[in-house]
Amino acid sequence: MIDEETARERVVSTADRLFYAHGVQAVGMDAVRTEAGVSLKRIYALFPSKDDLVLAVLRHRTDLWDTGIADAVAGAATPCGKLLAIFDFLATWFREDSFRGCAFINVFGELGGGSETVAEAVREQKASFQRRVAELVREAGAPDHLAPQLALLAEGAQTTAAISGDPEAAGHARAAADTLIRCALADS
Repeated sequence: MIDEETARERVVSTADRLFYAHGVQAVGMDAVRTEAGVSLKRIYALFPSKDDLVLAVLRHRTDLWDTGIADAVAGAATPCGKLLAIFDFLATWFREDSFRGCAFINVFGELGGGSETVAEAVREQKASFQRRVAELVREAGAPDHLAPQLALLAEGAQTTAAISGDPEAAGHARAAADTLIRCALADS
């Protein structure tokens, strides 16, 4: 028998993969059980409802997103380069075979109107990203109004890449971000 932490990780990882590929509503708990190799009784002991499992998946996705952004930013040499590194991270992600757009936007589209807890988790992740971009904007010495503009470019690139299937959306957003950054710094 696997320990609780291993079972939890296995269920969340499996649910994440299945929900991201097929949608939350299309994936039943039986499919998660079969793929994860964890009994339904154990799954419900760990996650009393499907919403609880969705929230755990969103926390997992938040960790992946935050780590990806942090690693990309850490590799940049300048404050402006750190802002542009967000779009380099997106470019790499958009080229992954499993890319299906932003999991948060996807889940919000499916469940946001029916689950306030899921909607709130998605809103918090988006607000957290905006706060991180705002920190980077301040470090670059740019005006505050630049942060929401760059966040919107990143969000729009995710949606555009998912719908069009064109990973070049990240490069287009990066070029627009570079223009916005240069203009904002010239005006400040």
